[in-house]
Amino acid sequence: MSRANRTARMSLAAHVAELRRRAVRAAAALLAGTVGGWFLGPLLLAALRAPIAEAAASQHRLAALNFDTITGAFDLRMQAAFAIGIVASSPIWLYQVWAFLVPALSRRELKYGFGFFFTAVPLFLGGCVAGWLIVPHIVLLLTGFAADGSSSFIQANDYFQFVLKLVVAAGFAFVSPVFLVLLNFLGMLSAATILRGWRIAFLVILGFTAIVTPSADVISMLLLAGPLIALYYLAWSVALLHDRRLAARVL
Repeated sequence: MSRANRTARMSLAAHVAELRRRAVRAAAALLAGTVGGWFLGPLLLAALRAPIAEAAASQHRLAALNFDTITGAFDLRMQAAFAIGIVASSPIWLYQVWAFLVPALSRRELKYGFGFFFTAVPLFLGGCVAGWLIVPHIVLLLTGFAADGSSSFIQANDYFQFVLKLVVAAGFAFVSPVFLVLLNFLGMLSAATILRGWRIAFLVILGFTAIVTPSADVISMLLLAGPLIALYYLAWSVALLHDRRLAARVL
């Protein structure tokens, strides 16, 4: 009996047991990563404070993280540990999710799914790195709007959430071209359609980068927009090769 047939005949109790087993492994990996993240938390928080210190030095003003509650520092340390834990344990918990879903996929879906998974993860991490690299530019710009002689006391929790959202948004932006390729391989989007939409794609990319990198000199915006545009054309190239291969089979 094939793996697909065995999967099809699995009882509901077997599916629940498999889900529980995968969830326990993923939770254990996340917990271990979070514990490790607790000890690495000071390094992350020091890296977060660095742009603020640079802004204070370059703008000749007082700028610092502010904790407005007695538990604020502890809460931020826990958030940092959890964020590190998610990233550090991602290979394990992503594999557990993937291993649970694989038996339900057909051979064709499995092939495309593997390609999507092993392409999307590095691109997402690369996008997160790109987002992290532009954080100092954004901090310098936004704190620069403060009036001369004033001080910037930045709420630590709000600042952490701001950086986290920016980094995650950049990560998802880098993954978006992979969705174009996946839709093409599934027969829902042709390479010609992708190419015809380049104007809209450029506007979306430039609009996104302008929002997440509100820099006055547009250098930061172009540093982020350039790779996204390149990935868009790379997605079109892959889709074009796929369409030509399908056309050759028909002939």
